[in-house]
Amino acid sequence: MPIPVPPWIVFVVAVGLLVLIFTYKITRAIMFSHGSSRSIRRRGNLSAWAYAKGLTFDALPDDGLADRFSNFKCLRRGMSRYAYNRMAGKWGDLPIMAFDYHYSIGTSENRIDYDFSAVIITSRVPLKPLYICREGFLDKLTESIGFDDIDFESAQFSRKFRVKSPDKRWAYDVIHARTMEHLLAGPDVSIQLDFMHIIAWSADWFSPADFDAAIELISGILDRLPEYVVQRQRGD
Repeated sequence: MPIPVPPWIVFVVAVGLLVLIFTYKITRAIMFSHGSSRSIRRRGNLSAWAYAKGLTFDALPDDGLADRFSNFKCLRRGMSRYAYNRMAGKWGDLPIMAFDYHYSIGTSENRIDYDFSAVIITSRVPLKPLYICREGFLDKLTESIGFDDIDFESAQFSRKFRVKSPDKRWAYDVIHARTMEHLLAGPDVSIQLDFMHIIAWSADWFSPADFDAAIELISGILDRLPEYVVQRQRGD
């Protein structure tokens, strides 16, 4: 017969787990409240930018972002993944999240840490998967998707961009002449659409001005969706 566990042992174990969780969170908070002088300056600059835009700011790490946006493979690279310097709110009428992101590859002395910035906007209408990046931008994400590169009538656009999607009709619907002009004039970022969100990211940190440009770029893609596409996606 199983030996009954005294209630006081259960209580001690529960208290111990709570203490460990609390200590872990406090340790991470202390780590992110200090850091290098460059990191401290960056937090100050980004928090000032966020508040000026009416966004919230939280410097503490969030290691659950990749699970909440599981279709965005740029958030699922490597290990020790977490978002930090998180800014959230509305950009016009669109929910937005802007952040720095960290991941590492390898272990112990072979470990390499990477940091980059990204912006995610929630769409007003359902979307479909689509990947857009500058030609020559050696992004392993788009190289490993498995879809053929989609060509467009504009030779200038096709020379400068790689576009991939499981649905070519969707790619042509989204990337029409006005959107091509918009992308050609925009910053050098990679873009991905899932079923309700659009993300723009770079291989390095965004400055506040870079965040502005990336947000305007992807919100402009959504604003330029043709009305027949919007109605079709909404099921009208």
